[in-house]
Amino acid sequence: MVAYQEFVSLSQSPDSEERGSAAHVSALAYLNHVGPADEHAALYAALIGFLDDPSVKVRAALAYGLLHSTEAPRPIMLALLHDSAIISRAVLQYSPVLIDADLIGLIPTLDTSMLVAVSQRQHLSARLAGAVVSRGQDAVTLRLLRRHDVTLDTGLLEDLARKQGENAELRGALLARRDLPATTRLLLVQKATEALRGARIVRGAVAQERLGRVLRDSYDTALSAIGEREAVRTNAAHYVSGLIEADRINTRVLLHAVVTGHVMFFADCLAELAQAPRDKVFALLESGSRPALNALLARCGLGQGVRNLLARLVLHARASDLADDAAARHYVVTALTEELLAEHGQVIPEELEEAFAYLGEQNILLARKAARGVMAAFAKDATGSIALPDAEPRLALPAA
Repeated sequence: MVAYQEFVSLSQSPDSEERGSAAHVSALAYLNHVGPADEHAALYAALIGFLDDPSVKVRAALAYGLLHSTEAPRPIMLALLHDSAIISRAVLQYSPVLIDADLIGLIPTLDTSMLVAVSQRQHLSARLAGAVVSRGQDAVTLRLLRRHDVTLDTGLLEDLARKQGENAELRGALLARRDLPATTRLLLVQKATEALRGARIVRGAVAQERLGRVLRDSYDTALSAIGEREAVRTNAAHYVSGLIEADRINTRVLLHAVVTGHVMFFADCLAELAQAPRDKVFALLESGSRPALNALLARCGLGQGVRNLLARLVLHARASDLADDAAARHYVVTALTEELLAEHGQVIPEELEEAFAYLGEQNILLARKAARGVMAAFAKDATGSIALPDAEPRLALPAA
């Protein structure tokens, strides 16, 4: 307990360390006061007096005492907010007394270190975060994007993806956010695909044709995977309708959705194309007859050959786990390929050329995956050594 005379002596000391101690004690006494109102008022007056102290150490001690409290006097915290940089930065970052209205007007005038302080506040509203991002400081924007506890407006995320999606660091931070809209996520995947296509190390390591196939397959997988996640969230209608308007739903995408096990996205695509209730489409895919499936696919505007192929694929998918089993996918793709060849006598109609090319690509890819799985399982289960055939004795050649 500091006696009053001792406090007065500290407050009037020529030593800034002692005055700082008095300021800090005054701040704590004010926050923890439980006595008469006039005592509280006297403590408040003492705090006001320390604001005019010429030493930054004294004002910093005052700020430190009040910094984290929700009971700190607003006028004093606002005065400290406009104090020297070291005090202002701390108040910006830690004081819970400050509200958006206190900070919004300051954002356009703050330097990078001050913006970082704002971005590190414990509670940050979407409006304040948007104002900080609008300053265009990439390092600060990156900090905010990595804070998943901070809500950012959908429009702001879309704008960042559109304007700065080529920045790999920002793109990665955006893709890591769970609140990123599906269409924006797909846009960033497209930008990442183009970046990979243009990277010298990638172009030098993979043949151009193969690189194109790999990137196209990866993009299609991302497109359907995003749609599958949106379907789980019951937000797929907007995403799928956007894809249809952009003419991105084609035979290849529909086939890929089923082959990769993204059946909910596939169902949403059919529901949107056919303008049919989602529940009815799910029921048909789950247990509908082949004529019923063909009727649904016809309503989607698909040609007869594509309808027959997709109907066969759906029937195969009912009996296989295409989401996780590469061997099952390989079996289904192989079966569809053989059925097409048998039905059309080795002459594939033009309508099915895109689908047939896709099946051929997947056949090679899935065969490799299935083979790796088989060899891994064999290596795990094998207990003895593999007997190799005896090699013929080699002829010994005389030395030259």
